[in-house]
Amino acid sequence: MIKKVLSIIAAVAIVAAVVLAAQVFFIVDEREQAIVTQFGGYLRTVDQPGLAVKAPFVQVVKRFDRRILVSDAPQAEYLTQDKKRLVADPVTRWRISDPLKFFKTVRDESGARARINDLVFSELRREVASYPFATVIGAKREPIMDSVATSVRAQAREFGIEVVDVRIKRADLPQEVQSSVFSRMQAEREREAKRYRSEGEEEAAKLRAETEKQRTIVLAEAEQMANKLRGEGDAAAARIYAEAYGRDPDFYSFVRSLQAYEQFVAKRSTLLLSADSALFRHLGQREPTSQDSPHRKQIGSTRIED
Repeated sequence: MIKKVLSIIAAVAIVAAVVLAAQVFFIVDEREQAIVTQFGGYLRTVDQPGLAVKAPFVQVVKRFDRRILVSDAPQAEYLTQDKKRLVADPVTRWRISDPLKFFKTVRDESGARARINDLVFSELRREVASYPFATVIGAKREPIMDSVATSVRAQAREFGIEVVDVRIKRADLPQEVQSSVFSRMQAEREREAKRYRSEGEEEAAKLRAETEKQRTIVLAEAEQMANKLRGEGDAAAARIYAEAYGRDPDFYSFVRSLQAYEQFVAKRSTLLLSADSALFRHLGQREPTSQDSPHRKQIGSTRIED
């Protein structure tokens, strides 16, 4: 019986020791920082990782993340200098730099995000109102966001928050304005396309006209050269014919008759000519005489048949 009571007492002592140890000792992770309060009053800050102690039951540990946190604000409309509406969704990266001040002013991360979003919205609205729409969505966006981050960083120190950076994920027109803007952009691009097409057709017409001109010139020069060569050839042929005729008219007549035979007789043509036609005067046979030239003697001694 005594052993049973002693075992119960030992078990209760062990449980009490475990509970007491859990109340006395606490571990701060390297990703955390903590403050210790007693009855709601601040006692100390634990910003080094490791094992720490506190008074049991009366002291409370408040843990805060020491990593960089992100606050993703909802989309909101901003008015630019040229009175155009702009929809933007800023993103803020921040960390808790002073846990005590953070705990006193915003209590937790949700409260800190609400404060940061309000600050970013106010500063971004002020900066956007100082620039035209094209500048905000163009090359000036980064300097604008740097200015916003500087202003928000100075104000966020009052809450124990260090703002690392502020950026815009997307800057766009409101949904009801996008359709009209896109239609205007499409019309502008179509007008540019028509202008380019007309310029291209005009240039193509110039090239075709120039090509046709060059073609006409080349053909005319070629025709001129051909006529010149043809005339020179005809003149040379006429000169040769004249020289041949001057040397021996009968032989010239005989050669021309042979050429006529090739043109008419060799084609199996049907010719109705009289027997004493001048075309066939060289087809008859005759004995060469002493007055004949050597060419005539040779021709007269040859029998030509169809």
